[in-house]
Amino acid sequence: MDADFAIVGGGVVGLSVAWGLLKHGQSVIVIDGTERTPRASRGNFGLIWVQGKGTRQPRYAAWSQQSAALWSDFAVELEDSTGRNVALEQRGGLDLHFSEDSLAEWAAKYEALKAALGGDYPYEILDARALRLEEPAIGPRVVGALLHHQDGHANPLRLLRALSEDVQRLGGRIEAGREVSRVTQGDGLFCITCADGPEIRAEKVVLAVGLGAAMLGPQLGFKTPVNPERGQILITEKLPPLIRRPSLIARQVNEGGVQISATNERVGMDDGVTGKGLAQLAAEAVAAYPALARAKLLRSWGALRVMTPDGLPVYQESGVMPGAFLITCHSGITLAAAHARLVGDWLLGRPDAPDLEVFGEARFAI
Repeated sequence: MDADFAIVGGGVVGLSVAWGLLKHGQSVIVIDGTERTPRASRGNFGLIWVQGKGTRQPRYAAWSQQSAALWSDFAVELEDSTGRNVALEQRGGLDLHFSEDSLAEWAAKYEALKAALGGDYPYEILDARALRLEEPAIGPRVVGALLHHQDGHANPLRLLRALSEDVQRLGGRIEAGREVSRVTQGDGLFCITCADGPEIRAEKVVLAVGLGAAMLGPQLGFKTPVNPERGQILITEKLPPLIRRPSLIARQVNEGGVQISATNERVGMDDGVTGKGLAQLAAEAVAAYPALARAKLLRSWGALRVMTPDGLPVYQESGVMPGAFLITCHSGITLAAAHARLVGDWLLGRPDAPDLEVFGEARFAI
């Protein structure tokens, strides 16, 4: 046997899970993909975002909150171990609204969610005046915002690098540039066949391969449908301080540039950028932050989110191949701390493991 766990997928989700398992004393091999593999972790907007999640499933809101609360200590530990600062800021995040009706509609949803969570949902409604006291750069077309105090952002590329380095420091092995073609089980072990590399044997296997689950999942008995959703992003030049708190429209990163996000497009596996999409992003960003009209745009890119039909994550052990697990989500940055700190207990079947049953595949049975 090569390892206790083989994790298929070397993005933020897979590496966070690997990091947690190594902390539990497990031996771990992470099988990363090739350059042809879609990589949501490299195109991520970098938000640690609670608000808006779980309005139809409060457990998702609670799970996101739990992870957000763990993020600060998680970031400190990674920096202490690797010397890499992941540029975490958690001073709250803004959901900006351009109409009073929209603001009232979402405030009602937040209030219902707060009641479902027993009052544990720290948010405020900011009218136009209060919002501009907090964010002077906000333009006159924005009528107000919802401020959620657990939200924030980090640098996803720094996080990815820190996790990769610390996984290896802890004794994990990363097989990079490997394309998994087949996973089988026999004699109590899983055998992972790579099209261009070694055969890997492990006692347990975790699929954290994002959109690759569509091909590999059925081999292990998983039925979760995962679909790509393209998000396009714009990057400005470095600017003086302009945006204090991130929003779903824009965030100012630690180096000074502003990231503008994001489209939500169902275009198959096309991760390119379009003039129409970028123009839409630019127009909304300027409506929210008029000063951006004078900023130079430096880069743009597209990346593919991993979406389930209801937008919720999936945590499932295979019913036909015990010891095989599927983990997939479109909020890998938000949930990174929970994946690192808590999911290992679930994978190891420990009594104090988080209850993730609501995120199982049974919800897709209909």
